[in-house]
Amino acid sequence: MTRAVIVALAAFPPMLVEARRSLRNERALLAVGAVEPPDDVYPVMRIAYPVCFAAMAAEAWLRDAPLGPSFAAGAVTFALAKGLKYWAIATLGPRWTFRVLVQPRQPLIVAGPYRMMRHPNYLGVAGELAGAALMADAMIAGAVSLALFGGLMLARIRVEERALGRP
Repeated sequence: MTRAVIVALAAFPPMLVEARRSLRNERALLAVGAVEPPDDVYPVMRIAYPVCFAAMAAEAWLRDAPLGPSFAAGAVTFALAKGLKYWAIATLGPRWTFRVLVQPRQPLIVAGPYRMMRHPNYLGVAGELAGAALMADAMIAGAVSLALFGGLMLARIRVEERALGRP
């Protein structure tokens, strides 16, 4: 049960803080004319993301495995992934949201982690999922979560690339 509680505490409070920030930024971006592509997968992602962590916490609760090396590896992975994700969020500043909202005539961000990769936020999210799976010892829910949410992230990247005018 310890693993389940730790995974839930690691995942859900930050998720709520991120949701508040996203909503604040969304409102501001929409107020200045940002546009959202109609084919975004966000409606599915907004359900799937918390469900992935809930499933891993549930598997942890069912397994009730003692803390060990996989937990430590998962905690490090999760923390590093959160760090990358928060670096991306800080770099985007008020332009970061859960939704794809693009302001016309705004330059692409090429600072911070965006100097090295196009979508560091999604690498961070994948790391969060992998880290949580290890912390939870949730090999089934973790693998399913990474596969399903990974597919959603790939679809989302295609939406973002089109919205940003990239080939």
